[in-house]
Amino acid sequence: MDESRTQLGDAVGTRFVERNLDLVGKLYQRSVFPAVLDVAHGGRLPSPLVVDLDPTTVCDLACPECISSQVLHHGQIGQDRILRLAHELADSKVLAVILIGGGEPLMHRSVGRIIEVLHDAGIKIGLVTNGTQIHRYVDQLAEMLSWVRVSIDAGTPETYAAFRPARGKRSVFPQVVENMRLLAGRKRGRLGYSFLLMQRHDADGRVVESNYGEVYRAGVLAKEIGCDYFEVKAMLDEDHYTVNQRAEDVAAVEEQVARLRALEDERFHVLHSSNWQAVRSHTDAVQPKDYHRCAIAELRTTVTPTGVFVCPYHRGNPKGRIGDIQESSFAELWAAADTSVIDPSTDCRFVCARHPSNQEIALLPTRLRAELCDDFDPFI
Repeated sequence: MDESRTQLGDAVGTRFVERNLDLVGKLYQRSVFPAVLDVAHGGRLPSPLVVDLDPTTVCDLACPECISSQVLHHGQIGQDRILRLAHELADSKVLAVILIGGGEPLMHRSVGRIIEVLHDAGIKIGLVTNGTQIHRYVDQLAEMLSWVRVSIDAGTPETYAAFRPARGKRSVFPQVVENMRLLAGRKRGRLGYSFLLMQRHDADGRVVESNYGEVYRAGVLAKEIGCDYFEVKAMLDEDHYTVNQRAEDVAAVEEQVARLRALEDERFHVLHSSNWQAVRSHTDAVQPKDYHRCAIAELRTTVTPTGVFVCPYHRGNPKGRIGDIQESSFAELWAAADTSVIDPSTDCRFVCARHPSNQEIALLPTRLRAELCDDFDPFI
């Protein structure tokens, strides 16, 4: 097992939740900073530190607002290949893997074995899921994952059915909630309830369907289930720009969040995603960038069945494609990859969560020394 991996433990409680959101602060962890400094000076790494891994593009829900709709249902990484890939990542310098997707990662039949291989190698694992299949892999999820975030976006079965309909006729909201309860009772890592704010409008721009009124109810449910946090996220369009929000709608969400604050304690926290922070502070949906190279693209990468891409924002974008995991080993692919194919100044004008990290890395070559901290979270 890689010693640098064993040093990256999972902190708990208030300190972790606060630091978990500090993407810039994570760069200064002792096991992370040497690689960050190499990248700041223009170097290439033997492997990224974090991999977003999409095992499959298959999903069992049919969400009309799905931001990944363009990459859905284009197959999966074959069972033999993805197991080899897991071993390749285990033999690399990768510190953390996020099982995520265009599709639902737990729909891949080998996902349990993938988790076991990565965990045995000391790699930290996170999962973004719709929650419908948690019961099938609850042993691995409870014992081996650092965190699980469930995208649920509702507080009632009716609203869930409207915004996250299943492909069959039966609503899966009760199943997802029960799965989360099951995991909450056994988990060693953290469990999050993700609430993406969504609205539908008629031809005249009037709101005809919305989940904005269920933020408080969903947050109460999250705590009752046993989640560690409840996260509010802003809706994005297919190009990752935040959708314009009416002032009265923002105020309604903020009022509910304020009431949820009364429920916070050492075991439960209410979080704002970076894109909702931008909306609530009236930040422009366009985020100019005055640099032409994304340093984070050297520290993280996104592996999918249809190619390897510089980051999740550019998943499926031919310009951001840097290779194909079906055609080579991960080490060979990374050695040949050109992570500079995307120019942030022109290709990433949306609000990017890692823009502050890129700005920080750009300053490192001018600094004489850096104040480092103990490792607390490898998901930079």
